[in-house]
Amino acid sequence: MVRIRLRRIGSKGQPSYRIIVADVEAPRDGRFLEVVGFYNPRTKPETVQVNEERVLHWLRLGAQPSESITAC
Repeated sequence: MVRIRLRRIGSKGQPSYRIIVADVEAPRDGRFLEVVGFYNPRTKPETVQVNEERVLHWLRLGAQPSESITAC
């Protein structure tokens, strides 16, 4: 099964995230299939950049978004 989820990047105490498509069994910062966006919760307002075309492609193929992605 494939999920759309967050991958943490950034230094200690200053997180930002890439929105990725990865296998369910892959670790959080491990192997992934494709980067489809970026999320930065530290800016006011929060920055979210998503390649909607690619996200829709993966959703049509059966990828499931994680809880943190649906909250973004």
